[in-house]
Amino acid sequence: MSQTKLALLSKTWLLPVFLAAALLTACTTVETVEKRPVKQAVCQGKVKASPYVVGGKRYVPLSLRQAQRYEQMGIASWYGQEVLNKKGGHVTANGEAFNPMGLTAAHKHLPLPINVRVTNLENGRSIIVRVNDRGPFPSADNPDSKKRIIDVSYGAAKKLGFHKKGLARVHVKVIPVKSCN
Repeated sequence: MSQTKLALLSKTWLLPVFLAAALLTACTTVETVEKRPVKQAVCQGKVKASPYVVGGKRYVPLSLRQAQRYEQMGIASWYGQEVLNKKGGHVTANGEAFNPMGLTAAHKHLPLPINVRVTNLENGRSIIVRVNDRGPFPSADNPDSKKRIIDVSYGAAKKLGFHKKGLARVHVKVIPVKSCN
């Protein structure tokens, strides 16, 4: 066989192999809790509650059973300014693309995903958000950040009425997941 025919044959098999690989990749799914309704994630055992480390500190989330009774008052902050005007954005701790305009939140100790009612104690506004990320974490340059119990998205802070102020006193309560039957 001539060099030209060999070169042509070696290139013609590449296209079908590439197309087959692309097709198989498109059919493959990665199992995450991404966008899965909370009840569905719970009933399918797709809740993330494993320990993790941030800044050298180990955090151990509550079990799903413990979280059903979770309720706390404290300070909320909002996050998302850093991704409002940035392409590519941020991926949350459970694999979802972070939407700063969505009604989501970050919490250090709750399993992911879980829904919580956040009530702004300063104006009485209340919404339900999906906890799908980890935080808020204390920063060395802001000692008051240790007091924060939840970070809500910019969209949630706007609905709660503290997007301009940045912080608010809040009440956070888990919305219990009803039985899987």
